Amino acid sequence: MNRFSYTRASEVPQAIDQHCANRAAAFIAGGTNLVDLWRENVAHPQLVIDINRLPLRQIEPTAAGGLKIGALVTNSAAAYDATISARYPLLSKAILAGASPQIRNVASVGGNLLQRTRCLYFYDAGTRCNKREPGTGCPAMEGVNRMHAILGASEHCIAVHPSDMCVALAALDATVHLSGPDGSRVLPFADFHRLPGDTPHIDTNMRDDELITAVELPKQGFAEHHAYVKVRDRASYAFALVSVALGLELAGDIIVNAHCALGGVAHKPWRNTDAEASLRGKPLNADTVRNFATDMLRDARGRRGNAFKIELTARAIERAFAMAAQRSLEEHAR
Repeated sequence: MNRFSYTRASEVPQAIDQHCANRAAAFIAGGTNLVDLWRENVAHPQLVIDINRLPLRQIEPTAAGGLKIGALVTNSAAAYDATISARYPLLSKAILAGASPQIRNVASVGGNLLQRTRCLYFYDAGTRCNKREPGTGCPAMEGVNRMHAILGASEHCIAVHPSDMCVALAALDATVHLSGPDGSRVLPFADFHRLPGDTPHIDTNMRDDELITAVELPKQGFAEHHAYVKVRDRASYAFALVSVALGLELAGDIIVNAHCALGGVAHKPWRNTDAEASLRGKPLNADTVRNFATDMLRDARGRRGNAFKIELTARAIERAFAMAAQRSLEEHAR
């Protein structure tokens, strides 16, 4: 780890000013990802700005009927919050599928959005990596790529985004509140993370001088018909090979609306809104779901180590619809 300076901020403008004064600065809340990156010689902050005193721990209703979650709310606090559990159970279940209780107790909502990939080559400072050092190459292309992307990748990077929470937030159509020296703005969650393209080292559309202050959920939480499916190598503390966050609105067995996001398969949580739109008015049956999975995976490309993910993702999508449909049957039986 490099030598560094440390300071604390008690207000959002103060934190932003401190960061603007030193562009090699890094904000720290729970530090569950930053410290890993730092220890592995991937991150090299010269100034660490502790933001834990910022007033960003509220979970409160919005005027539009949704919910606003402060960036410093811990993952555990969000998962077990009574309103989130009741109105947005998809988010609660996704959070609880990630990491360990100890990590969830300190990891922040804002920090979760900014997690960097767990690609082995990215974490190994002794190897080439376009995400860590642009232009050096991507050894994962022909190397160890079992965990890597089958959708949205580029010739420069096939890493995947590691978050469970973010998959649910993508399916829920969340928005991200940002503050910077020029004021505040709101980004749709779909526009927050980036695909690798020619700039795999740039993970998000945040500006370098901005700070996440909150995540906002819309009124629709898919509380009645939803599922979060995570396929992983072991049942505890493992990143997803594939995950599916699904929210459905149903009228009997007819699909009125569907939101489906995939994790573990791309550089960002993956949605296909055209495929989702094709479900509207269709019966919830095996043929409909199979055709939807085909649409979601039409552009998928597997490599030597991860081609199995294509079929695995299709099966996970089918399982998610079956789970949501079972909840529908249970609701009708009550």
